[in-house]
Amino acid sequence: MADVQNTTGSTTAGSIEVGTAGAGAQLAGPGTGRATVQQPIDARVAVKPSYDVTDFPVPHGREEDWRFTPMHRLRGLHDGTAAEGASGTDKVELGLPEGVTAETVGRDDARLGKAGKPVDRVAAQAFSAFTQALVVTVAQDAVLTEPVKIDVHGEGGVAFAHVLIEVKPFAEAVVVLNHTGTGVRAANVELVLGDGAKLTFVSVQDWDRDAVHVAQQTALIGRDASLKSVVVTFGGDLVRLHPRVNYAGPGGEAELYGLYFADAGQHLEHRLVIDHDTPHCRSNVVYKGALQGKDAHAVWVGDVLIRAAAEGTDTYEHNRNLVLTDGARVDSIPNLEIETGEIVGAGHASATGRFDDEQLFYLQSRGIPADDARRLVVRGFFAELVQQIGVAEIQDHLMEKIEAELEATV
Repeated sequence: MADVQNTTGSTTAGSIEVGTAGAGAQLAGPGTGRATVQQPIDARVAVKPSYDVTDFPVPHGREEDWRFTPMHRLRGLHDGTAAEGASGTDKVELGLPEGVTAETVGRDDARLGKAGKPVDRVAAQAFSAFTQALVVTVAQDAVLTEPVKIDVHGEGGVAFAHVLIEVKPFAEAVVVLNHTGTGVRAANVELVLGDGAKLTFVSVQDWDRDAVHVAQQTALIGRDASLKSVVVTFGGDLVRLHPRVNYAGPGGEAELYGLYFADAGQHLEHRLVIDHDTPHCRSNVVYKGALQGKDAHAVWVGDVLIRAAAEGTDTYEHNRNLVLTDGARVDSIPNLEIETGEIVGAGHASATGRFDDEQLFYLQSRGIPADDARRLVVRGFFAELVQQIGVAEIQDHLMEKIEAELEATV
């Protein structure tokens, strides 16, 4: 892959735009040694969370958090019209190993909102409109030998959902949330990790091509707990995910990995917020994407805020994109804001480019046909992230999906 450093701009095949003007704080651009102007992360994180839809104005696409999203393709999730005719259903199937319980609860259950409240209008709409929430609990000290499986299959129409996954202190679990089918879905997903807990959370978006999926995924990480989140997005007409991380005690660790593959006409958007407000915590973000086909569009925004109280923080984020054909566009924006100098380390980077000609030539010089060489490059590009899951069955399935994507064009 021939890397093009892209601090805050948009990338289309054959053109690079770097730098976005706006009022706000000076933020370090990745690998440039220059400052770029952005709205302060603190200002965006400081939006008052609320369950009340009316606390959030209807977005029009000019707001910082919505400027890359094609509002007309949200099917009314942002302005309330989708909720008026909500009639969709999701079929949910569970695979629960020993040590795990699942229950459905009402909106008044005190456990809901433990990780965090909605921070935008769509998330608030999802909370106010769901019928029953799914609560999955991993018992204290339980060490699961099999993954927890939550399979969501959309059966058309508009559906709203809420999922809470709580891993009690010193428990260890892998949870896979898999989305298939069709429809329009808005959801809140909460991940609550008790002290010393370990959770690998895999969220797969493998929707039919006409689906729309918008979700806020909020994690609260306890003292000395560790979260590994792997987000995989293949399907859907429009998918917009908003992972957020907060820490409830020192020693918490968050590893956020992401893999997305956008085909012609798809809009895949991932917006991350990591709020380091607690001392001696760590975060690492690696998201990789590939795009092919006319009007394939990927958006990645990574906001990391290190507050004054978060001494001893160690954080890094990196987004890489591989553009496989003409006509695709990437908007990649890593943001880092630091309020204390007493940290272990902090950095961010973004790179977008086409195939590395030297790498392809090397493979072809050893008798590998050009198309096969390109597939090998893309497989290797994604394999690093897939291997982070640590469950062979899931890893094999995802590599098969990647192979199917490659058969389309590469």
